[in-house]
Parts: sequence; C-alpha cells; structure tokens
Amino acid sequence: MYIRKRLAAIVATAALAGTGLVGTASTASAASCYGSAHSYTKPEGYVWNPGTAGKYYTTTSNCADINIKTTKSVKVNACFYPTNADPYCAAGGYKTTTAGAWKVLATDVKDGTKFKFVFYSPAESTGVWAA
Repeated sequence: MYIRKRLAAIVATAALAGTGLVGTASTASAASCYGSAHSYTKPEGYVWNPGTAGKYYTTTSNCADINIKTTKSVKVNACFYPTNADPYCAAGGYKTTTAGAWKVLATDVKDGTKFKFVFYSPAESTGVWAA
C-alpha cells in the first residue's frame, strides 16, 4: 500500500512539474510576441487601419497569431491580403475587445502575411498590435 501511495505522489508531482514547464513556455512565447508590439492610431471617420490604400501590416515570426490591445472596447477583425488571391477576413467576424487587454483576432497565421484591421465603428481607436 505504501508503494502505491508513493508512486501516486511521484506521478502527481511529475504531472504538476510538466504543467509548470508548459505554462512557462507559453508565458515566454507571449512575452516575446507582445514585447514586439507596435502602436496604431485609427483616426475618426475610418474603419480600416492602416487606412491608406496599398499599406498593410505584416506578420512576423515573433507571434503565431494576430493580437490587438485597444485603449477602449471596440469591435474589430483582421483581413488578409494575399498576393495572388482576393482579400478575405478572419473567420468568426468582428471580435469585441476589452480595453487594456490582449485579444486574439486570428490564429496560426503564416509569417509575412499582409493584413489590415477593420473596425465596426468609424470612431477613433488607438492601441497596440502584435503579429
């Protein structure tokens, strides 16, 4: 009986240690991704950011996802501009952000992908993004 309890304790400890390691790796990845964040300002009257024709943001190897942190709650989506195909927006439509918190708009996006943010409202919006 003692051996079973001891074995159970060892297995439980190993499981917790493994979980801690995974959590540390995820936290490190997020820190690296968010540490490379860029600021944005979308002026009032526009829904696209960047709003200039032919200008895009580009994903990097720093993040696997497209993330945004806004200064106020807004509805926003990410739209992609492939070189040899029509533009399209991320599945799921607009996502509502919480002021001051990171929101994932698209997951598993390839490095070098060109994209823009499309906001539901033409009101001014500021914040940071990481991709």
